Amino acid sequence: MSMELKPPPSDGWVPTLDDTPFTRMGGEAPVHALAEAFYDVMDAEEPALAAIHELDAEGKVNRGTRQRFGMFLVGWLGGPQHYSATHGHPRLRMRHGHLPVDVGMRDAWLRCMQKAMDKQGITGGLRSFLDDRFAQVADFLRNTEG
Repeated sequence: MSMELKPPPSDGWVPTLDDTPFTRMGGEAPVHALAEAFYDVMDAEEPALAAIHELDAEGKVNRGTRQRFGMFLVGWLGGPQHYSATHGHPRLRMRHGHLPVDVGMRDAWLRCMQKAMDKQGITGGLRSFLDDRFAQVADFLRNTEG
Protein backbone atom coordinates (compact mmCIF):
# COMPACT_ATOMS: atom_id res chain seq x y z
CA MET A 1 0.00 0.00 0.00
CA SER A 2 1.51 3.36 -0.91
CA MET A 3 0.98 6.23 1.45
CA GLU A 4 0.64 9.69 0.01
CA LEU A 5 1.59 12.78 1.92
CA LYS A 6 -1.34 14.90 2.97
CA PRO A 7 -1.31 18.64 3.58
CA PRO A 8 -1.61 19.82 7.19
CA PRO A 9 -5.14 19.95 8.61
CA SER A 10 -7.30 22.85 7.47
CA ASP A 11 -6.74 24.82 10.68
CA GLY A 12 -3.00 24.45 10.13
CA TRP A 13 -2.36 22.50 13.35
CA VAL A 14 0.48 20.02 13.29
CA PRO A 15 1.67 18.34 16.50
CA THR A 16 4.90 19.48 18.09
CA LEU A 17 6.78 18.30 21.17
CA ASP A 18 5.08 21.08 23.16
CA ASP A 19 1.66 20.82 21.54
CA THR A 20 0.79 17.13 21.27
CA PRO A 21 -2.58 15.49 20.71
CA PHE A 22 -2.40 14.57 24.42
CA THR A 23 -2.14 18.21 25.48
CA ARG A 24 -4.76 19.29 22.94
CA MET A 25 -7.17 16.74 24.39
CA GLY A 26 -6.58 18.02 27.91
CA GLY A 27 -4.50 15.29 29.53
CA GLU A 28 -5.04 11.83 30.94
CA ALA A 29 -8.70 12.03 32.00
CA PRO A 30 -10.03 13.02 28.55
CA VAL A 31 -7.83 10.40 26.85
CA HIS A 32 -9.13 7.69 29.18
CA ALA A 33 -12.67 8.97 28.52
CA LEU A 34 -12.03 8.48 24.79
CA ALA A 35 -10.96 4.87 25.46
CA GLU A 36 -14.13 4.28 27.51
CA ALA A 37 -16.33 5.83 24.82
CA PHE A 38 -14.57 3.68 22.20
CA TYR A 39 -15.38 0.45 24.02
CA ASP A 40 -18.89 1.61 24.89
CA VAL A 41 -19.57 2.12 21.16
CA MET A 42 -17.96 -1.23 20.38
CA ASP A 43 -20.11 -3.02 22.95
CA ALA A 44 -23.28 -1.37 21.62
CA GLU A 45 -22.68 -1.36 17.87
CA GLU A 46 -19.93 -3.79 16.84
CA PRO A 47 -20.57 -7.09 18.66
CA ALA A 48 -18.25 -9.11 16.40
CA LEU A 49 -15.39 -6.78 17.24
CA ALA A 50 -16.23 -6.75 20.95
CA ALA A 51 -16.32 -10.56 20.95
CA ILE A 52 -12.62 -10.86 20.14
CA HIS A 53 -11.78 -9.03 23.39
CA GLU A 54 -11.85 -10.34 26.94
CA LEU A 55 -15.40 -9.76 28.18
CA ASP A 56 -16.77 -9.25 31.67
CA ALA A 57 -19.73 -11.06 33.25
CA GLU A 58 -22.17 -8.72 31.46
CA GLY A 59 -20.61 -9.47 28.06
CA LYS A 60 -18.90 -6.07 27.78
CA VAL A 61 -15.22 -5.48 26.99
CA ASN A 62 -13.58 -5.92 30.40
CA ARG A 63 -12.07 -3.28 32.65
CA GLY A 64 -8.48 -4.47 32.15
CA THR A 65 -8.68 -4.13 28.37
CA ARG A 66 -10.19 -0.66 28.69
CA GLN A 67 -7.48 0.47 31.13
CA ARG A 68 -4.62 -0.93 29.02
CA PHE A 69 -5.95 0.78 25.89
CA GLY A 70 -6.36 4.05 27.79
CA MET A 71 -2.77 3.80 29.04
CA PHE A 72 -1.58 3.03 25.51
CA LEU A 73 -3.47 6.02 24.08
CA VAL A 74 -2.02 8.37 26.70
CA GLY A 75 1.52 7.52 25.57
CA TRP A 76 0.72 7.21 21.87
CA LEU A 77 -0.83 10.67 21.88
CA GLY A 78 2.26 12.22 23.48
CA GLY A 79 1.59 11.91 27.20
CA PRO A 80 3.34 9.96 29.95
CA GLN A 81 4.58 6.53 28.90
CA HIS A 82 2.69 4.55 31.58
CA TYR A 83 1.89 1.72 29.18
CA SER A 84 5.51 1.12 28.19
CA ALA A 85 6.65 1.37 31.81
CA THR A 86 4.09 -1.26 32.85
CA HIS A 87 3.77 -3.54 29.81
CA GLY A 88 6.88 -2.84 27.73
CA HIS A 89 6.93 -1.75 24.11
CA PRO A 90 3.43 -1.88 22.58
CA ARG A 91 4.52 -4.15 19.68
CA LEU A 92 1.09 -3.72 18.15
CA ARG A 93 1.46 -6.25 15.34
CA MET A 94 2.74 -8.94 17.67
CA ARG A 95 0.04 -8.31 20.28
CA HIS A 96 -2.70 -8.47 17.63
CA GLY A 97 -1.12 -11.20 15.48
CA HIS A 98 -3.28 -13.99 16.92
CA LEU A 99 -6.43 -12.19 15.74
CA PRO A 100 -7.60 -12.20 12.12
CA VAL A 101 -7.69 -8.49 11.23
CA ASP A 102 -9.24 -7.99 7.80
CA VAL A 103 -10.72 -4.92 6.11
CA GLY A 104 -14.08 -5.48 7.81
CA MET A 105 -12.52 -5.67 11.27
CA ARG A 106 -10.33 -2.64 10.54
CA ASP A 107 -13.36 -0.66 9.40
CA ALA A 108 -15.41 -1.70 12.44
CA TRP A 109 -12.57 -0.53 14.71
CA LEU A 110 -12.41 2.80 12.88
CA ARG A 111 -16.19 3.28 13.12
CA CYS A 112 -15.97 2.79 16.87
CA MET A 113 -13.12 5.27 17.20
CA GLN A 114 -14.81 7.86 14.98
CA LYS A 115 -18.02 7.65 17.02
CA ALA A 116 -16.04 7.83 20.26
CA MET A 117 -14.26 10.97 19.02
CA ASP A 118 -17.66 12.41 18.05
CA LYS A 119 -18.94 11.72 21.57
CA GLN A 120 -15.87 13.37 23.07
CA GLY A 121 -16.24 16.45 20.85
CA ILE A 122 -12.88 16.07 19.12
CA THR A 123 -12.92 18.39 16.10
CA GLY A 124 -10.77 20.63 13.92
CA GLY A 125 -7.13 20.00 13.19
CA LEU A 126 -6.82 17.58 16.08
CA ARG A 127 -9.65 15.49 14.66
CA SER A 128 -8.16 15.56 11.17
CA PHE A 129 -4.81 14.45 12.54
CA LEU A 130 -6.31 11.66 14.66
CA ASP A 131 -8.58 10.41 11.88
CA ASP A 132 -5.51 10.03 9.67
CA ARG A 133 -3.28 8.46 12.31
CA PHE A 134 -5.90 6.00 13.55
CA ALA A 135 -6.60 4.94 9.95
CA GLN A 136 -2.89 4.35 9.35
CA VAL A 137 -2.48 2.23 12.47
CA ALA A 138 -5.68 0.26 11.87
CA ASP A 139 -4.57 -0.55 8.34
CA PHE A 140 -1.07 -1.46 9.57
CA LEU A 141 -2.61 -4.12 11.82
CA ARG A 142 -4.38 -5.90 8.96
CA ASN A 143 -3.02 -9.42 8.68
CA THR A 144 -5.72 -11.16 6.64
CA GLU A 145 -6.91 -10.55 3.10
CA GLY A 146 -10.40 -9.24 2.59
